[in-house]
Amino acid sequence: MEFDGKNVIVTGATSGIGMATARKFAADGALVAATGRNAKMLASVEAKNIRTYQADLSNEKATESFASAVLKDFGAIDVLVNAAGIISMGSIENTSLADYDSMMNINVRSVFHLTQLLLPSLIERKGNIVNLSSVTGTRAFPGVLAYCVSKAAIDQLTHCAALELAPKGVRVNAVNPGVVRTNLHLNSGMSQEAYEAFLERCKTTHPLGRVGTPEEIADLILFLASSKASWITGETFAIDGGRAQTCAR
Repeated sequence: MEFDGKNVIVTGATSGIGMATARKFAADGALVAATGRNAKMLASVEAKNIRTYQADLSNEKATESFASAVLKDFGAIDVLVNAAGIISMGSIENTSLADYDSMMNINVRSVFHLTQLLLPSLIERKGNIVNLSSVTGTRAFPGVLAYCVSKAAIDQLTHCAALELAPKGVRVNAVNPGVVRTNLHLNSGMSQEAYEAFLERCKTTHPLGRVGTPEEIADLILFLASSKASWITGETFAIDGGRAQTCAR
Protein backbone atom coordinates (compact mmCIF):
# COMPACT_ATOMS: atom_id res chain seq x y z
CA MET A 1 0.00 0.00 0.00
CA GLU A 2 2.21 2.82 -1.33
CA PHE A 3 0.07 5.61 0.12
CA ASP A 4 -0.87 4.05 3.44
CA GLY A 5 -0.85 6.84 6.02
CA LYS A 6 -0.62 9.59 3.38
CA ASN A 7 -3.08 12.48 3.07
CA VAL A 8 -4.04 13.45 -0.47
CA ILE A 9 -6.13 16.26 -1.95
CA VAL A 10 -7.76 15.74 -5.35
CA THR A 11 -9.63 18.62 -6.95
CA GLY A 12 -12.14 18.14 -9.75
CA ALA A 13 -13.11 14.84 -8.15
CA THR A 14 -16.75 14.85 -9.25
CA SER A 15 -16.06 13.22 -12.63
CA GLY A 16 -13.54 11.82 -15.06
CA ILE A 17 -9.86 11.86 -14.23
CA GLY A 18 -10.29 13.51 -10.83
CA MET A 19 -12.82 10.92 -9.68
CA ALA A 20 -10.71 8.01 -10.93
CA THR A 21 -7.64 9.46 -9.23
CA ALA A 22 -9.39 9.94 -5.87
CA ARG A 23 -10.64 6.36 -5.93
CA LYS A 24 -7.24 4.91 -6.87
CA PHE A 25 -5.45 6.81 -4.09
CA ALA A 26 -8.04 5.58 -1.58
CA ALA A 27 -7.67 2.01 -2.82
CA ASP A 28 -3.91 2.31 -2.31
CA GLY A 29 -4.27 3.30 1.33
CA ALA A 30 -4.43 7.11 1.22
CA LEU A 31 -6.88 9.28 3.10
CA VAL A 32 -8.33 11.48 0.35
CA ALA A 33 -9.93 14.92 0.47
CA ALA A 34 -11.98 15.10 -2.73
CA THR A 35 -13.46 18.39 -3.83
CA GLY A 36 -15.76 19.60 -6.59
CA ARG A 37 -18.69 21.90 -7.26
CA ASN A 38 -21.42 19.31 -7.86
CA ALA A 39 -22.84 18.10 -4.54
CA LYS A 40 -24.74 15.20 -6.10
CA MET A 41 -21.66 13.85 -7.87
CA LEU A 42 -19.53 14.36 -4.76
CA ALA A 43 -21.90 12.12 -2.83
CA SER A 44 -21.16 9.31 -5.28
CA VAL A 45 -17.41 9.68 -4.66
CA GLU A 46 -17.53 9.52 -0.87
CA ALA A 47 -16.20 6.23 0.47
CA LYS A 48 -14.34 4.73 3.43
CA ASN A 49 -11.06 6.57 2.74
CA ILE A 50 -12.54 9.54 0.86
CA ARG A 51 -13.92 12.64 2.53
CA THR A 52 -15.70 15.12 0.25
CA TYR A 53 -15.78 18.91 0.30
CA GLN A 54 -18.02 20.99 -1.93
CA ALA A 55 -16.19 24.10 -3.11
CA ASP A 56 -15.93 26.40 -6.12
CA LEU A 57 -12.17 26.90 -6.35
CA SER A 58 -12.54 29.85 -8.71
CA ASN A 59 -13.82 31.74 -5.65
CA GLU A 60 -11.01 32.97 -3.40
CA LYS A 61 -12.92 32.75 -0.13
CA ALA A 62 -14.23 29.28 -0.97
CA THR A 63 -10.70 28.11 -1.76
CA GLU A 64 -9.36 29.51 1.50
CA SER A 65 -12.18 27.89 3.46
CA PHE A 66 -11.56 24.55 1.74
CA ALA A 67 -7.83 24.61 2.44
CA SER A 68 -8.41 25.52 6.08
CA ALA A 69 -11.04 22.78 6.51
CA VAL A 70 -8.82 20.07 5.04
CA LEU A 71 -5.81 21.08 7.12
CA LYS A 72 -7.99 21.09 10.23
CA ASP A 73 -9.52 17.68 9.42
CA PHE A 74 -6.38 15.95 8.10
CA GLY A 75 -3.65 17.75 10.01
CA ALA A 76 -1.26 17.82 7.05
CA ILE A 77 -1.09 17.13 3.31
CA ASP A 78 1.36 14.87 1.49
CA VAL A 79 0.04 15.07 -2.09
CA LEU A 80 -1.92 17.71 -3.99
CA VAL A 81 -3.51 16.73 -7.31
CA ASN A 82 -4.88 19.74 -9.19
CA ALA A 83 -7.34 18.07 -11.56
CA ALA A 84 -10.17 20.63 -11.68
CA GLY A 85 -10.70 22.29 -15.03
CA ILE A 86 -13.10 23.30 -17.78
CA ILE A 87 -13.01 23.61 -21.56
CA SER A 88 -14.89 25.92 -23.91
CA MET A 89 -14.87 26.46 -27.63
CA GLY A 90 -13.65 29.72 -29.16
CA SER A 91 -11.04 31.25 -31.44
CA ILE A 92 -8.92 34.43 -31.25
CA GLU A 93 -11.75 36.14 -33.13
CA ASN A 94 -14.75 35.16 -31.05
CA THR A 95 -13.58 34.27 -27.53
CA SER A 96 -15.10 36.84 -25.18
CA LEU A 97 -13.12 38.37 -22.35
CA ALA A 98 -15.59 36.82 -19.91
CA ASP A 99 -15.00 33.33 -21.34
CA TYR A 100 -11.24 33.87 -21.35
CA ASP A 101 -11.26 35.08 -17.74
CA SER A 102 -13.43 32.16 -16.63
CA MET A 103 -11.07 29.69 -18.27
CA MET A 104 -7.97 31.22 -16.72
CA ASN A 105 -9.58 31.61 -13.29
CA ILE A 106 -10.61 27.96 -13.05
CA ASN A 107 -7.78 26.28 -14.94
CA VAL A 108 -4.83 28.37 -13.73
CA ARG A 109 -5.56 30.93 -11.01
CA SER A 110 -7.33 28.44 -8.74
CA VAL A 111 -4.39 26.02 -9.08
CA PHE A 112 -1.93 28.77 -8.20
CA HIS A 113 -4.00 29.91 -5.22
CA LEU A 114 -4.69 26.48 -3.71
CA THR A 115 -1.07 25.46 -4.16
CA GLN A 116 0.10 28.56 -2.32
CA LEU A 117 -2.29 27.91 0.57
CA LEU A 118 -1.11 24.32 1.01
CA LEU A 119 2.62 24.86 0.49
CA PRO A 120 3.55 25.16 4.19
CA SER A 121 2.12 21.72 4.85
CA LEU A 122 3.59 20.19 1.68
CA ILE A 123 7.02 21.62 2.53
CA GLU A 124 6.82 20.33 6.10
CA ARG A 125 5.94 16.82 4.86
CA LYS A 126 8.24 17.00 1.80
CA GLY A 127 5.23 16.14 -0.28
CA ASN A 128 4.55 16.59 -3.96
CA ILE A 129 2.15 18.11 -6.47
CA VAL A 130 0.72 16.67 -9.69
CA ASN A 131 -1.06 19.06 -12.04
CA LEU A 132 -3.48 17.99 -14.74
CA SER A 133 -2.47 19.66 -17.99
CA SER A 134 -3.24 18.55 -21.55
CA VAL A 135 -1.73 17.81 -24.94
CA THR A 136 -2.99 21.33 -25.71
CA GLY A 137 -0.36 22.67 -23.32
CA THR A 138 2.39 21.66 -25.75
CA ARG A 139 0.54 21.68 -29.09
CA ALA A 140 -1.76 24.23 -30.72
CA PHE A 141 -5.30 23.24 -31.71
CA PRO A 142 -7.81 25.52 -33.47
CA GLY A 143 -11.09 26.48 -31.84
CA VAL A 144 -10.01 26.07 -28.20
CA LEU A 145 -7.64 29.01 -27.83
CA ALA A 146 -8.30 29.92 -24.19
CA TYR A 147 -8.05 26.27 -23.14
CA CYS A 148 -4.71 25.88 -24.93
CA VAL A 149 -3.38 29.04 -23.27
CA SER A 150 -4.53 27.87 -19.83
CA LYS A 151 -2.84 24.49 -20.16
CA ALA A 152 0.40 26.03 -21.45
CA ALA A 153 0.29 28.19 -18.33
CA ILE A 154 -0.13 25.08 -16.16
CA ASP A 155 2.95 23.53 -17.78
CA GLN A 156 5.04 26.62 -17.05
CA LEU A 157 3.63 26.88 -13.53
CA THR A 158 4.75 23.28 -13.04
CA HIS A 159 8.28 23.98 -14.30
CA CYS A 160 8.75 27.16 -12.25
CA ALA A 161 7.27 25.76 -9.05
CA ALA A 162 9.38 22.61 -9.35
CA LEU A 163 12.57 24.65 -9.68
CA GLU A 164 11.73 26.86 -6.72
CA LEU A 165 10.51 24.08 -4.43
CA ALA A 166 13.17 21.46 -5.18
CA PRO A 167 15.54 22.79 -2.46
CA LYS A 168 12.69 22.35 0.02
CA GLY A 169 12.11 18.75 -0.95
CA VAL A 170 8.79 19.24 -2.77
CA ARG A 171 8.40 17.72 -6.23
CA VAL A 172 6.03 19.17 -8.88
CA ASN A 173 5.03 17.40 -12.09
CA ALA A 174 2.20 17.44 -14.60
CA VAL A 175 0.43 14.96 -16.86
CA ASN A 176 -0.62 15.96 -20.38
CA PRO A 177 -3.43 13.69 -21.63
CA GLY A 178 -4.83 13.53 -25.11
CA VAL A 179 -8.55 13.04 -25.49
CA VAL A 180 -10.00 11.00 -22.61
CA ARG A 181 -13.62 9.86 -22.37
CA THR A 182 -14.99 12.09 -19.59
CA ASN A 183 -17.74 14.68 -19.17
CA LEU A 184 -15.38 17.57 -19.95
CA HIS A 185 -16.70 18.30 -23.44
CA LEU A 186 -20.31 17.55 -22.54
CA ASN A 187 -20.09 20.01 -19.67
CA SER A 188 -18.91 22.65 -22.13
CA GLY A 189 -22.21 22.40 -23.98
CA MET A 190 -21.31 19.86 -26.67
CA SER A 191 -24.25 17.60 -27.53
CA GLN A 192 -24.04 13.85 -26.96
CA GLU A 193 -24.29 13.25 -30.72
CA ALA A 194 -21.49 15.70 -31.50
CA TYR A 195 -19.36 14.24 -28.71
CA GLU A 196 -19.72 10.69 -30.02
CA ALA A 197 -18.73 11.91 -33.50
CA PHE A 198 -15.72 13.68 -31.95
CA LEU A 199 -14.63 10.49 -30.17
CA GLU A 200 -14.97 8.53 -33.40
CA ARG A 201 -12.76 11.03 -35.23
CA CYS A 202 -10.21 10.81 -32.42
CA LYS A 203 -9.54 7.21 -33.46
CA THR A 204 -7.81 8.69 -36.51
CA THR A 205 -6.01 11.55 -34.77
CA HIS A 206 -4.49 9.43 -31.98
CA PRO A 207 -1.90 7.01 -33.44
CA LEU A 208 -2.86 4.20 -31.06
CA GLY A 209 -6.34 4.33 -32.57
CA ARG A 210 -8.46 5.16 -29.51
CA VAL A 211 -9.09 7.71 -26.79
CA GLY A 212 -7.85 7.23 -23.26
CA THR A 213 -9.63 6.27 -20.05
CA PRO A 214 -9.63 8.21 -16.77
CA GLU A 215 -8.08 5.22 -15.03
CA GLU A 216 -5.06 5.26 -17.36
CA ILE A 217 -4.36 8.89 -16.50
CA ALA A 218 -4.92 8.21 -12.80
CA ASP A 219 -2.31 5.43 -12.91
CA LEU A 220 0.32 7.89 -14.15
CA ILE A 221 -0.69 10.47 -11.53
CA LEU A 222 -0.27 7.90 -8.76
CA PHE A 223 3.13 6.89 -10.11
CA LEU A 224 4.35 10.49 -10.14
CA ALA A 225 3.09 10.99 -6.58
CA SER A 226 4.76 7.79 -5.36
CA SER A 227 8.20 7.02 -4.01
CA LYS A 228 9.00 5.32 -7.33
CA ALA A 229 9.17 8.80 -8.89
CA SER A 230 11.30 10.28 -6.10
CA TRP A 231 13.90 11.68 -8.53
CA ILE A 232 11.42 13.19 -10.97
CA THR A 233 10.39 16.84 -10.78
CA GLY A 234 9.53 19.64 -13.18
CA GLU A 235 8.36 17.26 -15.88
CA THR A 236 5.26 17.31 -18.07
CA PHE A 237 4.38 13.79 -19.16
CA ALA A 238 2.50 13.11 -22.38
CA ILE A 239 -0.08 10.36 -22.02
CA ASP A 240 -2.01 10.77 -25.24
CA GLY A 241 -1.88 7.67 -27.45
CA GLY A 242 0.77 9.42 -29.52
CA ARG A 243 -1.37 12.48 -30.29
CA ALA A 244 1.41 15.00 -29.61
CA GLN A 245 3.60 13.29 -32.21
CA THR A 246 1.29 14.02 -35.11
CA CYS A 247 0.82 17.01 -37.40
CA ALA A 248 -2.52 18.86 -37.28
CA ARG A 249 -5.30 17.02 -39.08
